[in-house]
Amino acid sequence: MIKRILMVVTTADQINENERTGLWLSEFVEPYLAFNNKGYEVTIASPLGGKVPLDHRSLEGAPQEMLDMAKYLKDTMKLENVNDIHSYDAIFIPGGHGTMFDMPDNEVLQSIIRTMYESGKIVAAVCHGPAALVGVKLSDGTPLVAGKTIAAFTDEEERETTLDKYMPFLLETRLRELGANIVLAPNWTDNFQVDGNLITSQNPQSAESAAKEVIRQLNK
Repeated sequence: MIKRILMVVTTADQINENERTGLWLSEFVEPYLAFNNKGYEVTIASPLGGKVPLDHRSLEGAPQEMLDMAKYLKDTMKLENVNDIHSYDAIFIPGGHGTMFDMPDNEVLQSIIRTMYESGKIVAAVCHGPAALVGVKLSDGTPLVAGKTIAAFTDEEERETTLDKYMPFLLETRLRELGANIVLAPNWTDNFQVDGNLITSQNPQSAESAAKEVIRQLNK
């Protein structure tokens, strides 16, 4: 059976009136290529559907081959139109600061994540992607991340971007408040963590490692 991956990307394009944002391109491209090379079927969905905004910072110095992959982000499926959640083997959530604005309170996404996690399917999130986890509660009412060992974009990395003052919250801090055990690595170094069927990673440098772990688990 062909494995099916649901990739969920942000459609938020503004931090404020002066700062634009969106998806961090490499966090989509590297995992997408890894899944595609394995012959997996990848569905790309987003909160609003349609064209995905790209964070301009993620385009600086990006090779042309990576920039060309933006063609797969021109017409994404709206999350509300994702059917038959149980047919997917994993959900994979790339980051970008946009996720901090359109994912934490998205009830449709929360329901999809809870359903897949409790069904034993893989839930994976990269960098700011774990922002999608902060509002997810399991059927017993506990936060999904409570007691879980995870990685995510750190407060120190956020301060280094100088965008921390514009964020609705600091991701590492919020996850700790929810009871997560955050494993930190030095800024901008590869760090992914596995806790059962939950796979998380710290930054853009960790996207490919997270994807490889998804593949490893799916190939068990």
